[in-house]
Amino acid sequence: MASNANGGFFSAISNRISSIRSWSSATVSSMLGGVEGLEVINPEGGQEDAESEALKGRFKQEDRESYWKMMHKYIGSDVTSMVTLPVLIFEPMTMLQRMAELMEYAHLLDLADQCEDPYLRMVYASCWAISVYYAYERPWKPFNPILGETYEMVNHSGITFLAEQVSHHPPMSSGHAENEHFTYDITSKLKTKFLGNSVDVYPVGRTRVVLKKSGVVLDLVPPPTKVHNLIFGRTWIDSPGDYVVTNLTTGDKVILYFQPCGWFGSGRYEVDGYVYNKDEEPKLLLTGKWNSFMSYQPCDSEGEPLAGSELKEVWRVADVPKNDKFQYTHFAHKINSFDTAPNGLLPSDSRLRPDRYALEKGEMSKAGSEKSRMEDKQRAEKKVRESRSEKFTPKWFTLTEDVSTTPWGDLEIYEFNGKYAEHRAKVEAESSGDRVDQTGITFNPWQYDDSSVQAAAE
Repeated sequence: MASNANGGFFSAISNRISSIRSWSSATVSSMLGGVEGLEVINPEGGQEDAESEALKGRFKQEDRESYWKMMHKYIGSDVTSMVTLPVLIFEPMTMLQRMAELMEYAHLLDLADQCEDPYLRMVYASCWAISVYYAYERPWKPFNPILGETYEMVNHSGITFLAEQVSHHPPMSSGHAENEHFTYDITSKLKTKFLGNSVDVYPVGRTRVVLKKSGVVLDLVPPPTKVHNLIFGRTWIDSPGDYVVTNLTTGDKVILYFQPCGWFGSGRYEVDGYVYNKDEEPKLLLTGKWNSFMSYQPCDSEGEPLAGSELKEVWRVADVPKNDKFQYTHFAHKINSFDTAPNGLLPSDSRLRPDRYALEKGEMSKAGSEKSRMEDKQRAEKKVRESRSEKFTPKWFTLTEDVSTTPWGDLEIYEFNGKYAEHRAKVEAESSGDRVDQTGITFNPWQYDDSSVQAAAE
């Protein structure tokens, strides 16, 4: 959590979380498949033998050593798009669809827009930002979008959502969502660091939310994420660090500290922080767990709860399906269905990907071959562009001259260009209004036709 060297009210905050920051993790002292010293922890709190826990990864015992030999050369590298990963670690969803999962609890943004109290408004907005972490806890990897791939979502709380893969190297996605209460815009460029049996994920991105009633503009900066036990052990995800939500209009700010997972899962999921005014005075404290609930309470200038006040719950995770294969929420299933697709779905939509659909049906071999086929075609299209000295141009987002500085590197900004609204109005005008079957649409994010790509290959 951020601190002030001049002391004052921040000293109370420092004392409050000093114990939180002291944490450590268990390690494996024995040799596992020829690899020593790999971090293994049971984040659910059981005290099982570390070596036994380490053997519960996704890979069969005979596959671990060969996969480790393939991957160990990438230690310390950004592996966002340079490594071809086996389909068995994927879930039947793309990164663009995962971006849309943030809309599940968008009613919190509606409440923020309607709220007159500027500090409670920040509570609603920050709890909305945290709400997606339950879904992001899934250890399965989403598919990397093909360049030009899109994802559209309607029929959820009056929200229209569109995301597009705007760059392949580096991998970048842009998204826009809107309803009567807010607009949401994001440019995202993930950066990773492979550490052997784990990978650090740095959210190099810019996220802006505009609340329409007040005109307030919010900026969101999440903490990095660490994926543990990629090969050996049970895969689990943690996001230790600060989540900062800044009101760029007033200067108010929320700083939430995500406690790292300690020994045998101690402290995992816990979140504590404050809403500060523009003078950096704490006004409300927030506490909870990012996988279940968040509450707030008025506090004094030292960050202590006001006498006679009580915690009030703002958000609680919705019920989830039992024994779901991919640990999906009901909303995740909704995102994957055509129920949230508009008529005249873009043929570049993630739902139409043959590898994603095959994996959803459990056809692993077909999913793997389709994934390889599309990746080959994407590389072939790159050769065509280079041979013609052409650049890829996104359809629905435009590269601006703005460059955003993030804690993990600079970021080029894409903005929603408004062409999608024109497209959607045209589609609606030409349709009868009846829902049509869209499952037969062929996935097509491609820039060139097959003959151009084949000619380049020859």
